[in-house]
Amino acid sequence: MKGIFQPVSCAHMEEKMTLRQMLEQGRLELIQAGVPEPEENAWYLMQSCFSDKDFSYRRSDYFLHQEDEADETVQRRFFTAVQKRSQRIPLEYILGYTEFMGLVFEVDENVLIPRQDTELLVETAVPFCAGKRVLDLCTGSGCIGLSIAVAGTPDEVILSDISEKALETAGRNLQRLQREYGLLLHTKQGISIICGDLWESVQGTYDVIVSNPPYIETREIPELMPEVKTYEPKSALDGGVEGMDFYHRIAERALEYLNQGGMLFLEIGYNQGESVRTLMKRQGFSDVRVSKDLAGHDRVVAGKYIDQ
Repeated sequence: MKGIFQPVSCAHMEEKMTLRQMLEQGRLELIQAGVPEPEENAWYLMQSCFSDKDFSYRRSDYFLHQEDEADETVQRRFFTAVQKRSQRIPLEYILGYTEFMGLVFEVDENVLIPRQDTELLVETAVPFCAGKRVLDLCTGSGCIGLSIAVAGTPDEVILSDISEKALETAGRNLQRLQREYGLLLHTKQGISIICGDLWESVQGTYDVIVSNPPYIETREIPELMPEVKTYEPKSALDGGVEGMDFYHRIAERALEYLNQGGMLFLEIGYNQGESVRTLMKRQGFSDVRVSKDLAGHDRVVAGKYIDQ
C-alpha cells in the first residue's frame, strides 16, 4: 500500500524466535498500539506470511510447529505487517483480501471493506434474484453483486460505481471468482461492469436493484475509528449532512429502472430505517419493509414496484 505506511525500526526482526514467541511479540505490539482484537489480528497477519493461498495456514499447523524457529523471511514479513497494523492501517488492506458470504474478495484502499452486516443485504435479495436481471449500484469491491451471482441464479448481474479504481478491484474479484468458483455457470447473460455516477451510465430496466451507498453523516466521520476515517475511501462513507443524500438520489429515479414487480434493496445505517422507509413509500414503492441485523439494528430496507 503506497503512501500510507511509515517504516519503523524493529530490532526483533533480526532476533531468532520460535513461532510462538513471534506471535506473542506481535500480539503485545498490537496491544501497545491500541489495536482492537490484537490476538485475532496477530494470528491473521502471521497466517498470511505462510501461504500464497488466503486463509490456508491452519491453527493445527501452528500448534504442531509453534516451538520451531521462525524462518527469517517469515519473521521479517510478519513484523513489517505488525508495524503497519500498529499504525491502524486496516487488517484487510494489509492482507489484501477479506471474507464475505463465505467467499474471498480482494480489497485495497480504493474500496470500502466488506462488513458482516452487509451479508444481510445479500441474504435478503437472493430469494428474488433467480432468473432475474440484477443491478448493484455503488458496487465497490463487487462483493454484493458477485455474492448474489454465486449464492443465487440471476440471469444477469451489472456492477456499477463512480470510481474507476474501485471497478478495477471489482473486475479482479470477478476474474478470481470465475477462476475459482466457475461463476459464469450461475448467470445466463454473464456479469458486466459499468462506470458512472449512480444512474449516469445505467441503461435498460432491472428486476432487482441492490445498493450499499455512502450513508454516514458528514459530521460523524471524524469520530469514526482511525482505520475507517483515515484509510477507507471517504467517497464510500460520506452520505451528506444527514446521511441521506444517496438514498434520495437512488429512490427518486429507481422506478425508471425497475420492471413491474421489481425490487429495490438498500443497506442503511442503524438509525435510518424509518427515514428511508418513508422516502421509498413517498416515491411510490409498495410493501416497504425494514430488516434487522444480528445486533437488532435496522440494516436493510426493501420495497416493490407495483404500477398503480
